[in-house]
Amino acid sequence: MSAAEGPLVVGVDTSTQSTKALVVDAATGQVVASGQAPHTVSSGAGRESDPRQWWDALREALHQCGDAAREAAAVSVGGQQHGLVTLDARGEPVRPALLWNDVRSAPQARRLIEELGGPKGWAERTGSVPSASFTVTKWAWLAEHEPEAVRAVKAVRLPHDYLTERLTGEGTTDRGDASGTGWWASGTEAYDEETLARVGLDPALLPRLVRPGEVAGTVRDGHDLPFSKGTLVAAGTGDNAAAALGLGLRPGVPVMSLGTSGTVYAVSRHRFADPTGTVAGFADARGDWLPLACTLNCTLAVDRVAALVGLDREAVEPGTGLTLLPYLDGERTPNLPRSSGLLHGLRHDTTAGQLLQAAYDGAVHSLLGALDLVLDADADPSAPLLLIGGGARGKAWQQTVRRLSGRPVQIPEARELVALGAAAQAAGLLTGEDAAAVARRWKTSAGPVLDAVERDEATLARISGVLSDAAPLLERGPGSD
Repeated sequence: MSAAEGPLVVGVDTSTQSTKALVVDAATGQVVASGQAPHTVSSGAGRESDPRQWWDALREALHQCGDAAREAAAVSVGGQQHGLVTLDARGEPVRPALLWNDVRSAPQARRLIEELGGPKGWAERTGSVPSASFTVTKWAWLAEHEPEAVRAVKAVRLPHDYLTERLTGEGTTDRGDASGTGWWASGTEAYDEETLARVGLDPALLPRLVRPGEVAGTVRDGHDLPFSKGTLVAAGTGDNAAAALGLGLRPGVPVMSLGTSGTVYAVSRHRFADPTGTVAGFADARGDWLPLACTLNCTLAVDRVAALVGLDREAVEPGTGLTLLPYLDGERTPNLPRSSGLLHGLRHDTTAGQLLQAAYDGAVHSLLGALDLVLDADADPSAPLLLIGGGARGKAWQQTVRRLSGRPVQIPEARELVALGAAAQAAGLLTGEDAAAVARRWKTSAGPVLDAVERDEATLARISGVLSDAAPLLERGPGSD
């Protein structure tokens, strides 16, 4: 480890599959140490994780960072959005957390939309029309299916809130992550009493909202992490808002994130309210807005198809006429929570590589369909699309995004942008800077730009046509009458 020029900070990314920690020089942005540890997700009827795994994984990740973590002056946690963490009076989980990709609450989502003003009313009040991913629908599902668990709940948290509270002993959250719950009103930037009353959730169970740049607390005694008592703890935020910080994102610059889920988003000066539900009008972690569209099926679905046909994920072959809608876990964009994957156009001469390419095409098509809605009218349509996430390094992903978007694509060299964004947030506590300005000083978005190629309109039109024709079947889901 080279000598640091400034104080050290720690940025944490607690994601669906693992928790990562970076120790970063606040002056230069140099990553001086890193660690990562996995956690598990149930594969039964829903998608759940024991939150205590996240703490154990954080402890292991920080242990891998060695002495550098002990020198940290501030820490911040970025985490997977929407997850419902329920705690008892001792701060222990009442049950495993319901994760963002648990779609069992689709009936509750439909009912809540109908009961509280319809899609337009929800969009105007909260900025978003809730889907089965949102925390409010998960709470409604829990109240309906596990009332005994609900009676034991003394605190309701999001995943990043849970780790922050174990660090500080105080229940806090931030506007970026709170905006994905469905019970935070984007117009007033406060919890929405009408929504909470409808789902029977006492606002006293919710964490305190911390303003951008405000200290959430300090590390308390009695923990088993390498931080000293009194180390500053930032508010933290949701994973997409943290990645936006990590890129130092300016308004109007489009981002496509290719991870377990796929997202497209951009920072905006304007509050969004899309009554179609395609774009979620989230807040960012700074004071602006982060309109975002999310697909449940992205790299995980493509990797599953690659495994089914026995190919490396890069072994794609060009082909025409084959369409795969890779909705292996239901889908959020388009809003088809009960759907499954659908293959159309299979022939005797279809190759495994063409089938794999069709999976890439289907995943990217879903994301690009929302991109124009995410961007403000004054955004530059020729600006490079920033490609981030685990899939961004894959050549097949890069080429598919270029071919179907018709835009130049920039691949930031910096990795672990969620953890870097959290680190920039922690650094801002020490320097008084805006966290995005810290990341721009670190030059985190720098990377090669791949030139635009002609947009493949034929493939886009074919996929849209299959989706339209199959919509009634997809909406009913597998096994329906």
